[in-house]
Amino acid sequence: MPHFPPVDEQLAYLRKGAAEIIRESDLRERIEGSIATGKPMRVKAGFDPTAPDLHVGHTVLIRKLKHFQNMGHTVIFLIGDFTGLIGDPSGRITTRPPLTRAQIDVNAETYKAQVFKILDRDKTEVRFNSEWLDKLGYEGFVRLAAKFTVSQMLEREDFHKRFREEKPIAMHELLYPIAQGYDSVALEADVELGGTDQKFNLLMGRQLQRDYNQLPQIVLTMPLLEGTDGIQKMSKSYDNYIGITEPPTEIFGKVMSISDDLMWRYYELLTDVTSREIDELKQAVAKGQAHPMELKKELGIRIVTDFHGHDAAVQAAHDWSRMFQKDETPEDLPFVIVRFPNVAAPNAAASPDGIAQVRLDKLLAAARLATSVSDGSRKVKQNAVKLDGELKNDLVASIKLGSEFTLRAGKKMVKVSVQE
Repeated sequence: MPHFPPVDEQLAYLRKGAAEIIRESDLRERIEGSIATGKPMRVKAGFDPTAPDLHVGHTVLIRKLKHFQNMGHTVIFLIGDFTGLIGDPSGRITTRPPLTRAQIDVNAETYKAQVFKILDRDKTEVRFNSEWLDKLGYEGFVRLAAKFTVSQMLEREDFHKRFREEKPIAMHELLYPIAQGYDSVALEADVELGGTDQKFNLLMGRQLQRDYNQLPQIVLTMPLLEGTDGIQKMSKSYDNYIGITEPPTEIFGKVMSISDDLMWRYYELLTDVTSREIDELKQAVAKGQAHPMELKKELGIRIVTDFHGHDAAVQAAHDWSRMFQKDETPEDLPFVIVRFPNVAAPNAAASPDGIAQVRLDKLLAAARLATSVSDGSRKVKQNAVKLDGELKNDLVASIKLGSEFTLRAGKKMVKVSVQE
């Protein structure tokens, strides 16, 4: 019999990072039922194998599957080999061209190899929705489609937008949410996970399960992960992605390039660290007891470990530091001493171990890397400022008083020591 932690512990862990749970009270009841009967919930997430390689944005759902797995529940990694032939219209303003069966088969094998870097292979059901959708046949699909109206389909935001703008909506696209909903019936899912852009499809599963006299599944949506630029969602087309098959040093370097604020988002969506532990880390930074760069290095090691192992992650951190020292820090840098009161952030005071918060715009002006404080602020907003090689997007940064660090604005660099 699987081990189930207490209900409140499960809920706290499972809601971490979630955008919405429909309905959390139902989830609580379902968890209570699992504990009482010893029968785990069945938790599914579907992935159409539309591309052969995943980036860490794709792993947000896989990570949440793992959290359910850690809580003792059965997770189903569903490969949409049938729905991949249709093409998911979520978030699309144009019709997605259907893949060939050969493309889907190749991509599906790649997906399976990659997801088990996070999920426990022995505790995961891998299913293909062609198992039941192929068997449904023409008559079965017609009867299934008869349960919905065109007006219901046009309630979907992307369909409604395209209809209003007189952009084409292919007939096969209207079948996609219905097919995905039927997946939940075939698998008797208790919970289905998806991105926020999948909400319409996930709710279709609830409706169909009622029609088939099943308990409607709980819907848990996860936010779309921002890319390394912190603005657009992670995508290869925006060149702001971290590919999980990239070399360890490449992954680590990309993690180190993100802003301090985005770091917390990545901790929330890409790690198993609990919400309470993340809050404690934030408080430690706010109190000057921890430095964001060190926490970002730890984040980089965690992410690289997932896909290449711990030894490779530690080596990547070492290699990244060595390459930075070699490539970006000349030995003859100008040395500048700056007084802390002149650059201190509002209400900032040094911690007992000397960690303090400074205003980067004031620091750039004091170090003569900006012509004024306002010019320093512009340089930060233009993503032109690095502190010890780390890109800084926020005006407030943590430093250690008396230590030496490099400060760069564009092509200009100096070595700085902030002293009381």
